[in-house]
Amino acid sequence: MAQSHMVLFRFYVLKASFGEGNSCFTSAQLENSFRDSLSMLDSGKLVHDCLLNTSKGADDHLIEFSEALRTVAKALRQVAEGKASAQAEAAEWRRKYELERERNQHKELSSQGAQYDSKEITAENLSDQTVPQTISIEQLEKCCGKHGICSHEVLRDGETDFESKMNHNKIRKKVSSTQAKPHFIIEDNLRFGEGVNLRKASFRLSWGCNGSGQHKHDIVSFERGNITTAERSSKQISLKWESQPQTVLILTKPNSSPVRSLCAEMIRWLKDYKGIDVFVEPQVRIELLSDSPYFNFVQTWVDGFLDNLVHEAHLNEEIMFMHTKVDLVITLGGDGTVLWAASMFKGPVPPVVPFSLGSLGFMTPFQSEHYRRYLDSILKGPISITLRHRLQCHVIRDAAKDELETEESILVLNEVTVDRGMSSYLTNLECYCDSSFVTCVQGDGLILSTTSGSTAYSLAAGGSMVHPQVPGILFTPICPHSLSFRPLILPEYVTLRVQVPFTSRGHAWASFDGKDRKKLAAGDALVISMAQWPVPTACQVDSTNDFLHSIHEGLHWNLRKTQSFDGPRES
Repeated sequence: MAQSHMVLFRFYVLKASFGEGNSCFTSAQLENSFRDSLSMLDSGKLVHDCLLNTSKGADDHLIEFSEALRTVAKALRQVAEGKASAQAEAAEWRRKYELERERNQHKELSSQGAQYDSKEITAENLSDQTVPQTISIEQLEKCCGKHGICSHEVLRDGETDFESKMNHNKIRKKVSSTQAKPHFIIEDNLRFGEGVNLRKASFRLSWGCNGSGQHKHDIVSFERGNITTAERSSKQISLKWESQPQTVLILTKPNSSPVRSLCAEMIRWLKDYKGIDVFVEPQVRIELLSDSPYFNFVQTWVDGFLDNLVHEAHLNEEIMFMHTKVDLVITLGGDGTVLWAASMFKGPVPPVVPFSLGSLGFMTPFQSEHYRRYLDSILKGPISITLRHRLQCHVIRDAAKDELETEESILVLNEVTVDRGMSSYLTNLECYCDSSFVTCVQGDGLILSTTSGSTAYSLAAGGSMVHPQVPGILFTPICPHSLSFRPLILPEYVTLRVQVPFTSRGHAWASFDGKDRKKLAAGDALVISMAQWPVPTACQVDSTNDFLHSIHEGLHWNLRKTQSFDGPRES
């Protein structure tokens, strides 16, 4: 178009000049000039056509290049899925190998201890000691029949699997030089609570046992090609003390005057009327002594922040074996105090009695005003308890050599959250369940919650409320950029893997029960599975009653005005 305009412009200029009688321009000159302009117009068309053909060719190349990139991305994703599947399978085989090795070591250690006891320990030495007891085969057959599927267990003063795993090396060194059983050697090595009665109370847990003492079971039969369930047990768990509790650990909500005064009053009552040894946190003991020297009998563990001479490993060891010395844990606060109590126990957890002194409590059914009546009933027993399962989480960095090279595992009672932190980009998370690809999360993040945590962050993100004794893991997205991304509830036996892909625009951040945030860079992975040590919390009535009461009182669940009875009626 520009070329044609130029030709017309030159034609009119020539014509005007010729019309004015300018002798400089002849008709031949005008004709030659017009021919030059036409040739220029033809060349412009050629250039324009050439540019059009070039742009079309470039577009075709770009389309081919984008398709090639899409194919490469798909191939890389398939490779990543295959790698994750192989790593998960290798980790599972490694875990089975470790469990088998530990089981063999435990059997070898038990046989050595039995041989040593038969040779060295006399009846006189055993008269003052607490010996682990087991249920005989005759008792099992009497209670459950020959199949032995009764869901009850007796827990006594014995070395637990956790103690065996953590201390079998120490036991082997001490057996040859001391005149005591390995169980008592472990107690000698513990420095937590020196100078007090260290004998731990024993108790019995029973599942699905009604008032008459008759046990029910889930019996599945297969007759004539039909699968039927004969009967179902309630699975309500009951705790009965077989020896009186002697030691109580009280954990309190910090910076609260009502909690502080109630703690002092409860300690006086436990010591004066029940004769129970009381442990508190180091800072709480300092506050109690500042109020009155009467609380000098209250025990605690050494605080590394208060005593710089204490090594951190020594402090961790004392807290690690706290469950071997404490019969009962009392929390004064809200759900946050219960989470803090659970985080202190890296292995087995003693029964927890949570008193409600916080702003909102789904796990604190006991009212502090009647603590004497509640504690008196709990110390006598039996009581109903809720086994609140925990998640075991560990981070595997991209630089790790294999799946076994992980960071220290973290136990959570509520949830583990993976979010985008301060980044303005969407999180990009690849999720796997065992060896199966689940989905790629694109949004603000992901919540992996226990059923106890279903009324916490997961509920706010749109997850369902689940009874705390339902075994499962909640898979809840946070503000997903998809209308079809609905929450899931997965079985408790699966292992979940959340990985940040190398194509992610930003980092992700993982937090565990709202603290201990860890940065997840591209290639890092977070592995989550159900922990083997639940948190047993005492119930005021029973597990179901306490759960329904908590959602009614805490959330005002389904609270509305009742429909008026007058008005039109169905004939």
